[in-house]
Amino acid sequence: MKILILHGVNLNMFGQRDPKHYGTETLEGITSALTDLAHELSVSIDSFQTNHEGEMCERIHSAHTDSTQAIVINAGAWTHYSLAIRDALSMLSIPIIEVHMSNVHAREEFRHHSVFSSVVRGQICGFGTQSYLLGLRAAYHAVKHAPT
Repeated sequence: MKILILHGVNLNMFGQRDPKHYGTETLEGITSALTDLAHELSVSIDSFQTNHEGEMCERIHSAHTDSTQAIVINAGAWTHYSLAIRDALSMLSIPIIEVHMSNVHAREEFRHHSVFSSVVRGQICGFGTQSYLLGLRAAYHAVKHAPT
């Protein structure tokens, strides 16, 4: 099973960015934790981070042909306004899990809305690095228990 982990705009700054909301874990630390869990679940993960919206869309497009079976995505601020990424995700027929380190619903009003909500299987937020790990488990479960 192959699961794609997508990290969006500014998420390369985890560990340095607003520790009150995002903690002190780095993107490398998150990727390491995901790699450990992937090994435990016997799945393959591919992690991708970009600060460029078009590159994110291109990577999502690649999921059509590279054997990706599910996506876990934290698009950062793009979550709230990127119709381009939303449309790229909507072209896929695989499970997509949206994750956020902080509880976006307890923050500024503009963070309460996700333009992805109608195309993702579900959203996990507010648990720091655990949001990603729970997202990976949810993606694994969605693929493993998909109707045949």
